[in-house]
Amino acid sequence: MELKDTNPKDAIGSSKSILSNVPMQVIYEAGLGMLEGSCKYGRYNYRVAGVRASIYYEAAVGHMNQWWEGEDIDADSGLSHVTKAITSLIVLRDAMLNDMLTDDRPPSVKNTAWIKDLRQKSKEIIEKYKDHKPKQYSIADTYKDDNIYNFNLGMPVTITVGEKQQPDLDKFPLLRRASDFPNQ
Repeated sequence: MELKDTNPKDAIGSSKSILSNVPMQVIYEAGLGMLEGSCKYGRYNYRVAGVRASIYYEAAVGHMNQWWEGEDIDADSGLSHVTKAITSLIVLRDAMLNDMLTDDRPPSVKNTAWIKDLRQKSKEIIEKYKDHKPKQYSIADTYKDDNIYNFNLGMPVTITVGEKQQPDLDKFPLLRRASDFPNQ
């Protein structure tokens, strides 16, 4: 970051920069997720009622798992599963910072280096198969049947018309034709 010699406030102000490092688009999406929670449960209910760690852990991990498995949008809210995970973590962290968390995590493991051990084993496996070059599949390889892509439902959805199966695009608006995505 370049500072202006003529403005002493630059040096002081730049040391206070926090929010300018956070993408506002993500913050606003998280705001929508928090708005949904306010409408469903009451604004800042978690600061009064408190939260259990396991509930918000499950919510965050569940949304990330759904996203990871190809379901981009939460059907209930219409928001990204990633946004829903972020808002779950916001509530969890707020409860931690404000002593409103019931910490019901399981007892700690004795081997605190377990993840380091698994990462080492991962390196060994990769090294063992370094000369193998199998195709590594991704979401881009998913559900490409009859030129139809399914980006949200988690499974192909088709209806039979005569002898040919065709997707019911009216019933499932999140299905899109490949031609809708020219870069695919």
